[in-house]
Amino acid sequence: MMNNDLGEFLRAHRARLRPDDVGLASYGRRRVPGLRREEVAVLAGMNSDYYARLEQGRERGPSPQILDAISGALRLDDGAREHLYRLAETAPDRRPAPAEHADADLRRLLDGYAHTPAFVLNPALDFLTANSLADALFSPFERVDNLARMIFLDPAARPFHARWHRAAESAVAALREASGLAPHYPRLRDLVRRLTAASDEFAALWSSHTVQGKTRDSKELVHPQVGPLSLTYQTFDVRGAPGQQLVIYHAEPGSPAAHALALLGTLDATRRAAGRTA
Repeated sequence: MMNNDLGEFLRAHRARLRPDDVGLASYGRRRVPGLRREEVAVLAGMNSDYYARLEQGRERGPSPQILDAISGALRLDDGAREHLYRLAETAPDRRPAPAEHADADLRRLLDGYAHTPAFVLNPALDFLTANSLADALFSPFERVDNLARMIFLDPAARPFHARWHRAAESAVAALREASGLAPHYPRLRDLVRRLTAASDEFAALWSSHTVQGKTRDSKELVHPQVGPLSLTYQTFDVRGAPGQQLVIYHAEPGSPAAHALALLGTLDATRRAAGRTA
């Protein structure tokens, strides 16, 4: 069966809007939530048959003008609009394949962040490398391998993430964005297939087609050894390593979270020293 990510994206965003959201009157009973196809076509100023063919995957290569009109009709934000363009392949993506291994110099750089967790992810949210404090932070999990798998399939995730649903939505939105940037990335497609089969919650969020790549946000975590942690994270693209992102968690200086991170680092250092002695 032909892949129709573009049609699924359009249907998902059409379903989110009600007629009164876009200044339209509502007539008759609606069998499904959201706008009808012909209503989107009217808002976008295009033929309703053409729009229907786009959703059905029978029309390929819409022009930038068409995509701009649909973006306006569906009230897409900048991130979703860019994702729409990628799905339509109006501007072919010439980015190189994602780099799967962290450079040795980058690993040494992370070790220099002694007082804050730091790690590197690929577009599929696989952990490529992490410093000692990041290892200690994620120690409640059975395996520290993939952020999305850990959130949806590891029992430790819900007590660890004080706002689990927010963490889940953020992870799926990041994977959605990555799927537009690297649509033929085998690792990402395999991960999505496995998580969709294993988690109904992931499948529902994935079908919403929410797109979001955050560079800065807050995290509310609860570590079993040191208690609540109110942290902020920032992400940075790794130059020379396509698709990789450096993620750094930090706490407000002098805050309870900063003291908790310091304690976690001390406990981890003690454990490692004991292991070496043994």
